[in-house]
Amino acid sequence: MDAAAYANHIAILNEELVCALGCTEPIAVAYAASLARAALGTMPEHMSVACSGNIIKNVKSVTVPNSGGMRGIEAAALLGALGGDETRALEVLEAVTEDDRKKAAELIAAKACSIELVEGVPNLYVRVTATAGDHTAIAQLEERHTNVTKLELDGTPVTVAGITAVAKSEAETTEDPRGTLSLSSIWEFARTVKLEDIDELISRQITTNKAISDEGLRGDWGANIGRTLLRSRSNDITCKARASAAAGSDARMSGCAMPVTICCGSGNQGITCSMPVLEYAHELWASHEALVRAVALSDLTAVHVKYYIGELSAFCGAVSASCGAGAGICMLRGGTFEQYEATVVNTLVNVGGIVCDGAKPSCAAKISAAVDAAILGCDQALQGDNFLPGDGLVGDTPEESIRAMGYVGRVGMQPTDVEILNIMIGRTDV
Repeated sequence: MDAAAYANHIAILNEELVCALGCTEPIAVAYAASLARAALGTMPEHMSVACSGNIIKNVKSVTVPNSGGMRGIEAAALLGALGGDETRALEVLEAVTEDDRKKAAELIAAKACSIELVEGVPNLYVRVTATAGDHTAIAQLEERHTNVTKLELDGTPVTVAGITAVAKSEAETTEDPRGTLSLSSIWEFARTVKLEDIDELISRQITTNKAISDEGLRGDWGANIGRTLLRSRSNDITCKARASAAAGSDARMSGCAMPVTICCGSGNQGITCSMPVLEYAHELWASHEALVRAVALSDLTAVHVKYYIGELSAFCGAVSASCGAGAGICMLRGGTFEQYEATVVNTLVNVGGIVCDGAKPSCAAKISAAVDAAILGCDQALQGDNFLPGDGLVGDTPEESIRAMGYVGRVGMQPTDVEILNIMIGRTDV
Protein backbone atom coordinates (compact mmCIF):
# COMPACT_ATOMS: atom_id res chain seq x y z
CA MET A 1 0.00 0.00 0.00
CA ASP A 2 1.44 3.38 -0.98
CA ALA A 3 1.98 6.06 1.64
CA ALA A 4 -0.94 8.24 0.56
CA ALA A 5 -3.47 5.37 0.72
CA TYR A 6 -2.05 4.24 4.07
CA ALA A 7 -2.38 7.75 5.50
CA ASN A 8 -5.95 7.98 4.16
CA HIS A 9 -7.02 4.82 6.00
CA ILE A 10 -5.46 6.13 9.22
CA ALA A 11 -7.17 9.51 8.79
CA ILE A 12 -10.57 7.89 8.26
CA LEU A 13 -10.20 5.85 11.44
CA ASN A 14 -9.20 8.95 13.40
CA GLU A 15 -12.17 10.89 12.08
CA GLU A 16 -14.67 8.09 12.62
CA LEU A 17 -13.64 6.72 16.00
CA VAL A 18 -14.49 9.60 18.32
CA CYS A 19 -16.17 9.50 21.72
CA ALA A 20 -19.81 10.48 22.14
CA LEU A 21 -22.10 10.63 25.15
CA GLY A 22 -25.50 9.25 24.21
CA CYS A 23 -27.30 8.85 20.90
CA THR A 24 -25.59 11.09 18.36
CA GLU A 25 -28.75 12.72 16.96
CA PRO A 26 -29.94 14.37 20.22
CA ILE A 27 -26.30 15.11 20.94
CA ALA A 28 -25.99 16.90 17.59
CA VAL A 29 -29.00 19.05 18.57
CA ALA A 30 -27.43 19.77 21.96
CA TYR A 31 -24.09 20.60 20.33
CA ALA A 32 -25.69 23.05 17.89
CA ALA A 33 -27.61 24.67 20.75
CA SER A 34 -24.44 25.05 22.82
CA LEU A 35 -22.71 26.74 19.88
CA ALA A 36 -25.66 29.09 19.34
CA ARG A 37 -25.71 30.01 23.04
CA ALA A 38 -21.94 30.62 23.03
CA ALA A 39 -22.24 32.79 19.94
CA LEU A 40 -25.08 34.74 21.55
CA GLY A 41 -23.04 35.24 24.72
CA THR A 42 -25.97 34.63 27.05
CA MET A 43 -28.73 32.13 27.72
CA PRO A 44 -31.32 32.52 24.93
CA GLU A 45 -34.78 33.79 25.72
CA HIS A 46 -36.10 31.54 22.97
CA MET A 47 -34.69 28.89 20.67
CA SER A 48 -36.02 27.53 17.42
CA VAL A 49 -34.69 24.17 16.20
CA ALA A 50 -35.15 23.37 12.51
CA CYS A 51 -34.39 19.71 11.70
CA SER A 52 -34.52 17.21 8.89
CA GLY A 53 -37.01 14.39 9.21
CA ASN A 54 -34.27 11.90 10.06
CA ILE A 55 -33.13 13.99 13.02
CA ILE A 56 -36.70 14.19 14.31
CA LYS A 57 -37.10 10.44 13.79
CA ASN A 58 -33.93 9.61 15.70
CA VAL A 59 -34.53 11.98 18.61
CA LYS A 60 -38.22 11.33 19.21
CA SER A 61 -38.00 8.11 21.24
CA VAL A 62 -34.47 8.00 22.63
CA THR A 63 -33.50 9.18 26.12
CA VAL A 64 -31.20 12.21 26.17
CA PRO A 65 -28.12 11.36 28.28
CA ASN A 66 -27.65 13.19 31.57
CA SER A 67 -31.25 14.42 31.30
CA GLY A 68 -32.84 12.46 34.11
CA GLY A 69 -34.97 10.51 31.63
CA MET A 70 -36.11 13.32 29.32
CA ARG A 71 -36.67 12.70 25.63
CA GLY A 72 -37.07 14.87 22.58
CA ILE A 73 -35.54 17.75 20.68
CA GLU A 74 -36.60 20.44 23.20
CA ALA A 75 -34.83 18.62 26.04
CA ALA A 76 -31.65 18.10 24.00
CA ALA A 77 -31.54 21.72 22.81
CA LEU A 78 -32.29 23.31 26.17
CA LEU A 79 -29.81 21.13 28.05
CA GLY A 80 -27.20 21.96 25.41
CA ALA A 81 -27.83 25.67 25.92
CA LEU A 82 -28.05 25.51 29.72
CA GLY A 83 -25.21 23.22 30.67
CA GLY A 84 -23.58 22.12 27.44
CA ASP A 85 -19.84 22.49 26.92
CA GLU A 86 -19.40 23.47 23.27
CA THR A 87 -15.71 22.51 23.43
CA ARG A 88 -16.62 18.84 24.01
CA ALA A 89 -18.44 18.27 20.70
CA LEU A 90 -20.29 14.92 20.97
CA GLU A 91 -19.67 14.80 24.71
CA VAL A 92 -21.34 18.20 25.06
CA LEU A 93 -23.75 17.12 27.83
CA GLU A 94 -21.19 15.52 30.12
CA ALA A 95 -21.19 18.40 32.64
CA VAL A 96 -24.98 18.95 32.82
CA THR A 97 -26.13 19.42 36.44
CA GLU A 98 -29.33 18.79 38.35
CA ASP A 99 -30.04 22.52 38.29
CA ASP A 100 -29.73 22.44 34.49
CA ARG A 101 -32.21 19.56 34.30
CA LYS A 102 -34.72 21.39 36.51
CA LYS A 103 -34.40 24.60 34.50
CA ALA A 104 -34.77 22.67 31.22
CA ALA A 105 -38.03 21.12 32.45
CA GLU A 106 -39.32 24.59 33.38
CA LEU A 107 -38.38 26.01 29.97
CA ILE A 108 -40.01 23.11 28.15
CA ALA A 109 -43.23 23.80 30.06
CA ALA A 110 -42.91 27.49 29.20
CA LYS A 111 -42.49 26.60 25.49
CA ALA A 112 -39.12 28.35 25.30
CA CYS A 113 -38.08 26.08 22.44
CA SER A 114 -39.95 25.45 19.19
CA ILE A 115 -39.35 22.76 16.55
CA GLU A 116 -39.66 22.94 12.79
CA LEU A 117 -39.48 20.12 10.25
CA VAL A 118 -37.43 21.23 7.24
CA GLU A 119 -37.76 19.46 3.91
CA GLY A 120 -35.38 19.53 0.96
CA VAL A 121 -32.26 19.47 3.18
CA PRO A 122 -29.66 16.76 3.84
CA ASN A 123 -30.83 13.78 5.89
CA LEU A 124 -28.68 15.06 8.74
CA TYR A 125 -29.56 18.73 9.25
CA VAL A 126 -29.89 20.82 12.42
CA ARG A 127 -30.25 24.62 12.60
CA VAL A 128 -30.62 26.28 16.00
CA THR A 129 -31.70 29.92 16.09
CA ALA A 130 -31.22 31.51 19.52
CA THR A 131 -32.52 34.96 20.43
CA ALA A 132 -32.02 37.29 23.38
CA GLY A 133 -33.07 40.94 23.28
CA ASP A 134 -32.27 42.33 19.84
CA HIS A 135 -29.63 39.70 19.06
CA THR A 136 -29.89 36.47 17.13
CA ALA A 137 -27.35 33.66 16.83
CA ILE A 138 -27.52 30.72 14.45
CA ALA A 139 -25.63 27.42 14.53
CA GLN A 140 -26.16 24.91 11.73
CA LEU A 141 -24.93 21.34 11.18
CA GLU A 142 -25.14 19.37 7.94
CA GLU A 143 -24.20 15.91 6.66
CA ARG A 144 -22.18 14.90 9.75
CA HIS A 145 -22.93 15.36 13.44
CA THR A 146 -20.16 17.91 14.07
CA ASN A 147 -19.96 19.49 10.62
CA VAL A 148 -20.71 23.17 11.32
CA THR A 149 -21.82 24.93 8.13
CA LYS A 150 -23.15 28.14 9.69
CA LEU A 151 -22.19 29.95 12.89
CA GLU A 152 -23.14 33.58 13.15
CA LEU A 153 -24.30 36.41 15.40
CA ASP A 154 -26.68 39.00 13.94
CA GLY A 155 -25.82 37.81 10.45
CA THR A 156 -22.04 38.04 10.91
CA PRO A 157 -19.89 34.88 10.96
CA VAL A 158 -18.21 34.26 14.33
CA THR A 159 -15.75 31.78 15.78
CA VAL A 160 -16.73 29.84 18.89
CA ALA A 161 -14.37 27.57 20.85
CA GLY A 162 -12.01 27.71 17.91
CA ILE A 163 -14.75 26.55 15.53
CA THR A 164 -15.40 28.46 12.34
CA ALA A 165 -18.21 27.33 10.06
CA VAL A 166 -17.37 25.87 6.68
CA ALA A 167 -20.11 26.64 4.17
CA LYS A 168 -21.56 23.57 2.49
CA SER A 169 -20.55 24.82 -0.97
CA GLU A 170 -16.93 25.02 0.20
CA ALA A 171 -17.07 21.59 1.83
CA GLU A 172 -18.50 20.01 -1.32
CA THR A 173 -15.36 20.91 -3.28
CA THR A 174 -13.36 18.49 -1.10
CA GLU A 175 -13.67 14.85 -2.09
CA ASP A 176 -14.73 12.53 0.72
CA PRO A 177 -11.76 10.22 1.35
CA ARG A 178 -14.18 7.42 2.24
CA GLY A 179 -15.01 7.15 -1.45
CA THR A 180 -11.52 5.80 -2.12
CA LEU A 181 -11.91 2.78 0.14
CA SER A 182 -12.37 -0.70 -1.28
CA LEU A 183 -12.55 -4.15 0.25
CA SER A 184 -9.10 -4.93 -1.15
CA SER A 185 -7.53 -1.77 0.28
CA ILE A 186 -9.15 -2.35 3.68
CA TRP A 187 -7.95 -5.97 3.79
CA GLU A 188 -4.40 -4.98 2.86
CA PHE A 189 -4.36 -2.15 5.39
CA ALA A 190 -5.68 -4.26 8.28
CA ARG A 191 -3.09 -6.96 7.62
CA THR A 192 -0.07 -4.67 7.14
CA VAL A 193 -0.72 -1.55 9.26
CA LYS A 194 1.90 -0.82 11.90
CA LEU A 195 0.27 -1.72 15.19
CA GLU A 196 1.50 1.46 16.88
CA ASP A 197 -0.40 3.57 14.33
CA ILE A 198 -3.82 2.28 15.41
CA ASP A 199 -3.35 0.53 18.76
CA GLU A 200 -4.33 3.42 21.03
CA LEU A 201 -7.35 4.36 18.93
CA ILE A 202 -8.76 0.84 18.55
CA SER A 203 -7.96 -0.06 22.15
CA ARG A 204 -9.96 2.98 23.32
CA GLN A 205 -12.87 1.82 21.18
CA ILE A 206 -12.74 -1.63 22.73
CA THR A 207 -12.40 -0.28 26.29
CA THR A 208 -15.19 2.30 26.16
CA ASN A 209 -17.62 0.09 24.31
CA LYS A 210 -16.99 -2.92 26.51
CA ALA A 211 -17.69 -0.76 29.58
CA ILE A 212 -21.15 0.26 28.37
CA SER A 213 -21.81 -3.28 27.14
CA ASP A 214 -21.01 -4.61 30.62
CA GLU A 215 -23.32 -1.98 32.13
CA GLY A 216 -26.08 -3.07 29.76
CA LEU A 217 -25.68 -6.63 31.00
CA ARG A 218 -25.58 -5.60 34.67
CA GLY A 219 -28.36 -3.05 34.82
CA ASP A 220 -31.99 -2.81 33.83
CA TRP A 221 -31.86 -0.89 30.54
CA GLY A 222 -34.49 -0.68 27.83
CA ALA A 223 -35.85 -4.05 26.77
CA ASN A 224 -32.77 -5.88 28.15
CA ILE A 225 -32.05 -7.64 24.86
CA GLY A 226 -28.47 -8.46 25.84
CA ARG A 227 -29.48 -9.99 29.15
CA THR A 228 -32.31 -11.93 27.52
CA LEU A 229 -29.91 -13.48 25.02
CA LEU A 230 -27.40 -14.54 27.67
CA ARG A 231 -30.07 -16.06 29.88
CA SER A 232 -31.08 -18.37 27.05
CA ARG A 233 -27.67 -19.54 25.76
CA SER A 234 -24.89 -18.15 27.92
CA ASN A 235 -22.19 -20.53 26.68
CA ASP A 236 -22.84 -20.12 22.96
CA ILE A 237 -20.26 -17.83 21.29
CA THR A 238 -22.77 -16.69 18.66
CA CYS A 239 -25.18 -15.70 21.41
CA LYS A 240 -22.45 -13.98 23.44
CA ALA A 241 -21.36 -11.97 20.40
CA ARG A 242 -24.93 -10.81 19.78
CA ALA A 243 -25.55 -10.09 23.46
CA SER A 244 -22.43 -7.99 23.96
CA ALA A 245 -23.39 -5.67 21.11
CA ALA A 246 -27.07 -5.55 22.02
CA ALA A 247 -26.35 -4.81 25.68
CA GLY A 248 -24.34 -1.71 24.80
CA SER A 249 -27.28 -0.45 22.78
CA ASP A 250 -29.72 -1.36 25.60
CA ALA A 251 -27.89 1.03 27.91
CA ARG A 252 -27.12 3.72 25.38
CA MET A 253 -30.63 4.04 23.95
CA SER A 254 -32.05 4.38 27.46
CA GLY A 255 -29.87 7.30 28.50
CA CYS A 256 -26.83 5.68 30.11
CA ALA A 257 -24.32 8.50 30.64
CA MET A 258 -21.24 6.54 29.63
CA PRO A 259 -19.07 7.45 26.63
CA VAL A 260 -19.08 5.31 23.51
CA THR A 261 -16.59 5.27 20.65
CA ILE A 262 -18.70 5.76 17.55
CA CYS A 263 -18.24 4.62 13.96
CA CYS A 264 -20.18 5.84 10.92
CA GLY A 265 -21.50 8.64 13.12
CA SER A 266 -23.25 6.19 15.45
CA GLY A 267 -22.54 4.74 18.86
CA ASN A 268 -24.66 1.68 18.11
CA GLN A 269 -22.56 1.07 15.02
CA GLY A 270 -19.31 1.62 16.92
CA ILE A 271 -20.44 -0.94 19.48
CA THR A 272 -21.56 -3.40 16.80
CA CYS A 273 -18.23 -3.12 14.97
CA SER A 274 -16.23 -3.92 18.09
CA MET A 275 -18.05 -6.06 20.66
CA PRO A 276 -18.79 -9.21 18.60
CA VAL A 277 -15.19 -9.20 17.37
CA LEU A 278 -13.96 -8.92 20.96
CA GLU A 279 -16.09 -11.89 22.02
CA TYR A 280 -14.68 -14.04 19.22
CA ALA A 281 -11.14 -12.92 20.06
CA HIS A 282 -11.68 -14.16 23.64
CA GLU A 283 -13.21 -17.42 22.40
CA LEU A 284 -10.31 -18.07 20.02
CA TRP A 285 -7.61 -16.91 22.45
CA ALA A 286 -6.47 -14.40 19.84
CA SER A 287 -3.60 -12.05 20.57
CA HIS A 288 -4.08 -8.36 21.28
CA GLU A 289 -2.56 -7.55 17.90
CA ALA A 290 -4.95 -9.90 16.08
CA LEU A 291 -7.88 -8.28 17.89
CA VAL A 292 -6.79 -4.74 17.01
CA ARG A 293 -6.33 -5.63 13.34
CA ALA A 294 -9.71 -7.40 13.20
CA VAL A 295 -11.54 -4.44 14.77
CA ALA A 296 -9.81 -2.02 12.38
CA LEU A 297 -10.97 -4.22 9.51
CA SER A 298 -14.49 -4.20 10.97
CA ASP A 299 -14.60 -0.40 11.34
CA LEU A 300 -13.33 0.35 7.85
CA THR A 301 -15.60 -2.25 6.25
CA ALA A 302 -18.61 -0.67 7.95
CA VAL A 303 -17.50 2.79 6.76
CA HIS A 304 -17.12 1.48 3.20
CA VAL A 305 -20.59 -0.10 3.12
CA LYS A 306 -22.19 2.93 4.81
CA TYR A 307 -20.60 5.38 2.35
CA TYR A 308 -22.99 4.29 -0.41
CA ILE A 309 -26.06 4.51 1.83
CA GLY A 310 -25.51 7.92 3.39
CA GLU A 311 -25.43 9.28 6.93
CA LEU A 312 -29.11 8.81 7.90
CA SER A 313 -31.79 6.96 5.95
CA ALA A 314 -34.50 4.30 6.21
CA PHE A 315 -31.74 1.68 6.06
CA CYS A 316 -30.79 0.46 9.55
CA GLY A 317 -27.14 1.28 10.26
CA ALA A 318 -26.72 -1.94 12.24
CA VAL A 319 -26.57 -3.76 8.90
CA SER A 320 -23.46 -1.87 7.75
CA ALA A 321 -21.84 -2.31 11.14
CA SER A 322 -22.64 -6.02 11.24
CA CYS A 323 -20.95 -6.44 7.86
CA GLY A 324 -17.87 -5.08 9.59
CA ALA A 325 -18.31 -7.36 12.59
CA GLY A 326 -18.65 -10.40 10.35
CA ALA A 327 -15.54 -9.33 8.48
CA GLY A 328 -13.51 -9.00 11.68
CA ILE A 329 -14.72 -12.38 12.89
CA CYS A 330 -13.79 -13.90 9.53
CA MET A 331 -10.25 -12.55 9.87
CA LEU A 332 -9.93 -13.93 13.41
CA ARG A 333 -11.11 -17.33 12.19
CA GLY A 334 -8.38 -17.45 9.54
CA GLY A 335 -10.48 -16.46 6.55
CA THR A 336 -8.97 -15.52 3.21
CA PHE A 337 -9.58 -12.29 1.32
CA GLU A 338 -12.19 -14.04 -0.84
CA GLN A 339 -13.96 -15.34 2.27
CA TYR A 340 -13.89 -11.82 3.74
CA GLU A 341 -15.57 -10.48 0.60
CA ALA A 342 -18.15 -13.26 0.69
CA THR A 343 -18.94 -12.58 4.36
CA VAL A 344 -19.84 -8.98 3.56
CA VAL A 345 -22.04 -9.95 0.60
CA ASN A 346 -23.75 -12.80 2.46
CA THR A 347 -24.61 -10.45 5.32
CA LEU A 348 -25.98 -7.70 3.09
CA VAL A 349 -28.14 -10.10 1.12
CA ASN A 350 -29.63 -11.50 4.33
CA VAL A 351 -30.53 -8.39 6.36
CA GLY A 352 -30.25 -5.51 3.90
CA GLY A 353 -33.93 -4.67 4.24
CA ILE A 354 -34.08 -3.81 7.96
CA VAL A 355 -35.67 -0.38 8.23
CA CYS A 356 -34.73 2.41 10.61
CA ASP A 357 -37.70 3.74 12.57
CA GLY A 358 -35.64 5.96 14.82
CA ALA A 359 -33.34 5.52 17.79
CA LYS A 360 -35.00 3.68 20.69
CA PRO A 361 -34.68 0.47 22.76
CA SER A 362 -35.59 -1.87 19.89
CA CYS A 363 -32.34 -0.90 18.13
CA ALA A 364 -30.68 -3.49 20.37
CA ALA A 365 -32.85 -6.24 18.90
CA LYS A 366 -32.02 -5.15 15.36
CA ILE A 367 -28.33 -5.23 16.25
CA SER A 368 -28.74 -8.77 17.57
CA ALA A 369 -30.44 -9.88 14.35
CA ALA A 370 -27.83 -8.20 12.15
CA VAL A 371 -24.90 -9.70 14.06
CA ASP A 372 -26.54 -13.12 13.83
CA ALA A 373 -26.74 -12.67 10.05
CA ALA A 374 -23.10 -11.61 9.93
CA ILE A 375 -21.96 -14.72 11.79
CA LEU A 376 -24.06 -16.88 9.46
CA GLY A 377 -22.52 -15.01 6.52
CA CYS A 378 -19.05 -15.78 7.85
CA ASP A 379 -19.95 -19.46 8.40
CA GLN A 380 -21.19 -19.63 4.82
CA ALA A 381 -18.03 -18.04 3.49
CA LEU A 382 -15.71 -20.35 5.40
CA GLN A 383 -17.63 -23.35 4.04
CA GLY A 384 -17.86 -22.00 0.48
CA ASP A 385 -21.67 -21.89 0.50
CA ASN A 386 -22.17 -18.31 -0.64
CA PHE A 387 -24.88 -16.34 -2.38
CA LEU A 388 -23.98 -16.02 -6.04
CA PRO A 389 -24.23 -13.31 -8.74
CA GLY A 390 -27.83 -13.04 -9.86
CA ASP A 391 -29.24 -13.92 -6.43
CA GLY A 392 -31.32 -10.79 -5.97
CA LEU A 393 -28.99 -7.82 -5.61
CA VAL A 394 -25.79 -9.86 -5.68
CA GLY A 395 -23.62 -8.37 -8.42
CA ASP A 396 -20.79 -9.84 -10.44
CA THR A 397 -18.32 -8.53 -7.85
CA PRO A 398 -18.61 -7.80 -4.13
CA GLU A 399 -18.13 -4.09 -4.79
CA GLU A 400 -21.09 -4.13 -7.20
CA SER A 401 -23.20 -5.79 -4.51
CA ILE A 402 -22.25 -3.12 -1.96
CA ARG A 403 -23.07 -0.31 -4.39
CA ALA A 404 -26.39 -1.92 -5.34
CA MET A 405 -27.50 -2.26 -1.73
CA GLY A 406 -26.31 1.27 -1.07
CA TYR A 407 -28.45 2.56 -3.91
CA VAL A 408 -31.48 0.78 -2.46
CA GLY A 409 -30.87 2.42 0.91
CA ARG A 410 -30.01 5.88 -0.41
CA VAL A 411 -32.55 6.19 -3.25
CA GLY A 412 -34.97 3.28 -3.24
CA MET A 413 -35.91 3.60 0.41
CA GLN A 414 -36.45 7.38 0.36
CA PRO A 415 -40.26 7.03 0.06
CA THR A 416 -40.18 4.49 2.89
CA ASP A 417 -38.25 6.96 5.02
CA VAL A 418 -40.89 9.63 4.42
CA GLU A 419 -43.76 7.32 5.34
CA ILE A 420 -42.00 6.10 8.50
CA LEU A 421 -41.62 9.71 9.62
CA ASN A 422 -45.24 10.53 8.73
CA ILE A 423 -46.46 7.64 10.88
CA MET A 424 -44.18 8.61 13.77
CA ILE A 425 -45.36 12.25 13.85
CA GLY A 426 -49.02 11.41 13.24
CA ARG A 427 -49.36 12.73 9.68
CA THR A 428 -50.65 9.40 8.39
CA ASP A 429 -53.68 7.53 9.66
CA VAL A 430 -52.79 3.86 9.73
